[in-house]
Amino acid sequence: MSERDPLLQNEHDDKQDALPGPLEISRSTRYGILAGLWTGTVLSSLNQTLVPTMLPSISSDFKKSNQASWLGTSYLLATCTFTPLYGRLCNVLGRKRAYQTALLFAGFGVFMCGMSRSMEMLIIARFLSGIGGGGLFTTSSIIVSDMYSIRSRGLTQGVASVFNGLGLGLGGPFGGLITDWLGWRWAFLIQMPLFVVSYILTSWNLNYKTEGTGKSTREILKRIDYLGSGSLMMTVGSTLIFLSVRYNEMLPWSHPAVIASLVLAVVFAFTFLFVEFFVAKEPVLAPFLIRQKIPVLVGMSNFLVATCNFSVMYFFPMWFQTVMLTNASTAGLHLLPNSMSMSIGSVFAGWMMHKTGRYKTINLIFGAFPFIGASFIYLMGEDSGFYQSWFSIIPLGFGNAVVLQTVLIALLVHVPDDCMAVATGFGQLFRGVGQVGGVAVSSAIFQSNLDAELRKRIHTPDAESLIKRIRQSARLVGSLEPELRRKAQDSYSASLKKVFFFAACSTMLAYLVRLPIPDKVLDHHHQHPQRKREPSNAQHDVEEPSASTSQTQTPVDTPFESDDEAEDAVDTCPRESLTSPKPPRRRLSTYEGAEDILSDLETNKTQNTGRYRR
Repeated sequence: MSERDPLLQNEHDDKQDALPGPLEISRSTRYGILAGLWTGTVLSSLNQTLVPTMLPSISSDFKKSNQASWLGTSYLLATCTFTPLYGRLCNVLGRKRAYQTALLFAGFGVFMCGMSRSMEMLIIARFLSGIGGGGLFTTSSIIVSDMYSIRSRGLTQGVASVFNGLGLGLGGPFGGLITDWLGWRWAFLIQMPLFVVSYILTSWNLNYKTEGTGKSTREILKRIDYLGSGSLMMTVGSTLIFLSVRYNEMLPWSHPAVIASLVLAVVFAFTFLFVEFFVAKEPVLAPFLIRQKIPVLVGMSNFLVATCNFSVMYFFPMWFQTVMLTNASTAGLHLLPNSMSMSIGSVFAGWMMHKTGRYKTINLIFGAFPFIGASFIYLMGEDSGFYQSWFSIIPLGFGNAVVLQTVLIALLVHVPDDCMAVATGFGQLFRGVGQVGGVAVSSAIFQSNLDAELRKRIHTPDAESLIKRIRQSARLVGSLEPELRRKAQDSYSASLKKVFFFAACSTMLAYLVRLPIPDKVLDHHHQHPQRKREPSNAQHDVEEPSASTSQTQTPVDTPFESDDEAEDAVDTCPRESLTSPKPPRRRLSTYEGAEDILSDLETNKTQNTGRYRR
């Protein structure tokens, strides 16, 4: 025993010591964990695309069609805002409790959706389910990264994306089928047994040991960046309100609601950045990643890819309903090729990375596919044949799936293992903002252009009310008299093409952003290889860990690897010196390993805060 070891061991510590590490669990246990995680992944992605096909039934029940769009955006708003927190919760609560926290939020929200008695209650329930939905994906990614080497993660994450694509593809058809058969409430309630299955599987199997978990509820609550999370939510929420009142409701720029929402969005955006960089002790945004080239490029790519994906996903079926005049179920089925291609692309990317140990080449080649797919969609017309109507979306889904898998691995391979959770949450933050932006911005583009196109073509005495009804109900187009129907179809066609052009520009910009990301060999070692720092007068030498210990522990002072292999190592995940006193400062990372907690205990700092004792 050393002076660090307590004289009396408690039962909880004995149990923790008896638990195996993530690489030591049996194959059956690992498969049990994956089954539980991927069940939750299906449910999370299913609820992202479940609502659009149910909107007519929900709106007719509550007689509030003007609030219906918030059923989708409230879910995405919660996902965007709370997803980054789960990376930290994985380190503070432990993997199992963090995942099950997300699962409980998602399950309770879905249950409340089925039991809602008003549109307002349904919107709040969707927000609650979104809090958990984003967390399920993030915690699943972190747990998979625990259990597999960096080279095998791509393949495993690719299989996980099959279930993600399955949920996204089945959401629309599943929602429409259950709504027609049993009613829209049962589309939510019928999911509850699967939430129970996921909870049981993870409770039984997800019991491996990870270092650095918190010890008390007080400590957990103390380490949450409430101000940062709140200001982020207000920023995104105010932006959504601005886009809604200005472009969906077409209020003038001088209207108080437009001015107030825009001003609040700007104010809260600056507040969020100020809090993250200068105030929060353990910020959501993790400013040390902002200083690194690779995380920033990956974040920008995730944002643009998600923007492209959700712009097309929400408006591609509308083309067939309003321009081709098909029924809603047939229009929704046109998304199935996208779902299938995403699943195949994810597995393909994972297999190629596992086989070759590289990610750059396939990213360059298949990263151009989304632009090709978006261009095919943009060029669609009423006279387009069967193949263009059904298969134009395949390159977009396949290419974006490859991109998301390869940039995730690129991000993880450029950060040390002790910062893996924060890096995953960092990438998901930008992806979540992109999802909200894809729906909100494309909706603003569509609605503003649709209003202008309809006003150019319709000049009847009741034009104002007619234009409003056509904008609010896509199903009305098919029931109009032939002359008006033709004008409405042309207006929808021109407006939707602007959305598809926006999606094509987004994915092309994402391709250009990814070009500077360097390639790197993926090895089979679980731990991220650490580079020994060169000695200098300003820094103490850091002893490189031996081969026998590099697999089980991380050095106390762990540098990021440089973005350029030829550059000197830079300490981008700084630790406070144990030998020389420094002025108090807040942590630059929202996550910490066991060595950080020991450092707190050995110095004159208060435990688990960034402040010195007075």
